[in-house]
Amino acid sequence: MKESDIRSSRELIASAKADALWERLYQSEKKENIERYVSVCEGYEKSFGEGDILLFTSAGRTEICGNHTDHNHGKVLAASINLDCVAAAGLNSSSKVRIISETFNQDFEIDLNDLEPSKRHAGTVDLTKGIIKAFIDSGYQVGGFNAYVTSNVIASAGVSSSASYEMLVCSMLNELFNDGRIDVVAFAHMGKYSENVYWNKASGLMDQMACAVGGLIALDFNDPSDPEVKRIDFDFSKTGYAMIMVQTGKGHADLSEEYSSIPNEMKSVAAYFGKEALSECSEEALIEDIRAVREKCGDRAVMRAFHFFEENKKVDGAVAALDAGDFEKALSYVEASGNSSWKYLQNTYITGAVQEQGIPVALALTEIFIKKIGRGACRVNGGGFAGVIQAFIPDEQAEEYAAYMDKALGEGSAHIMRIRPVGAACINRLLS
Repeated sequence: MKESDIRSSRELIASAKADALWERLYQSEKKENIERYVSVCEGYEKSFGEGDILLFTSAGRTEICGNHTDHNHGKVLAASINLDCVAAAGLNSSSKVRIISETFNQDFEIDLNDLEPSKRHAGTVDLTKGIIKAFIDSGYQVGGFNAYVTSNVIASAGVSSSASYEMLVCSMLNELFNDGRIDVVAFAHMGKYSENVYWNKASGLMDQMACAVGGLIALDFNDPSDPEVKRIDFDFSKTGYAMIMVQTGKGHADLSEEYSSIPNEMKSVAAYFGKEALSECSEEALIEDIRAVREKCGDRAVMRAFHFFEENKKVDGAVAALDAGDFEKALSYVEASGNSSWKYLQNTYITGAVQEQGIPVALALTEIFIKKIGRGACRVNGGGFAGVIQAFIPDEQAEEYAAYMDKALGEGSAHIMRIRPVGAACINRLLS
């Protein structure tokens, strides 16, 4: 960004022009979020001294429809949310990157001449190194900078706190050293690289795409190296609904095996047909050979394959409804997605721990509430087995529902959220 485009960030936060942006990003939570930007400016100045700084935001994300489809090259409807990572950042004319995270009480420095991951391949430092290395390998510029970061993206709540941070770092490198010219879709690939190589985590692109692009987006992973991204022109703020994430309580079992069983079983059905992923197969062929596939792969794998095929149809239906401006119809697909996860995908509880069913209990409570008020939808969110559900509740009943779930599951279980139109961005550029 040109020097003439950079105003005092403190003045920018309080400007009339910025007020409209805060309304778009945060709506009723505008005041407390403005205070967060003031706080990161103060934190930066106390830590690094005065100087030219830019402000950045990167949203958390949620999946709306398309549960466990991306790893078999299917379709997902996702969205950015009004929880985000926020940062103040500025150049430091060195070969060092220093980042202070207020939220996680971290203060670390990375030498740009030493970007090898640690032996444990874990943590924020490795993740940041991976992003920087991805920029370099992609032919983009990097350099030394300081950043003061805070985040209200809830950890372990299915809203991708790590992907939000990754996209924040991408946005800073893009603006500070590449004049803001890199498309946010490229950010997602860099985040995926960092998680794959620097964390040894076999993640896809869905989390990063939703955090980076912003708003409602439809993703088609038929070509996983270059997924199709469709931005949906739809204003969630005018629907009269709140999106509420409910933490149902962390399960006590290690869920790694449960999570990996889903793509593995789906791919076993694909392998029966000589294919790598279910996107290369058809539901009709599965039905035609159902007896042999059941014998070869097992019944749960078959049920999960049915979920995959039907879930892709639900994503298409929800997207078509949103394109037509019919949110109530879109919610019918969201509800159907939740039912499919419960019945076909079977990722709402662990079969080896049937007395621990936090997600089904939360879904049952929510369905009873929705039946009483006559409107709404709910579904398991993210990986499943334990963790989080998602509910769409009319605005006028949102606080009542949150209190109802807090009473049942524990104070602070329900988090009222909204879909926002901006993903990862430099605030100064949005206002320039």
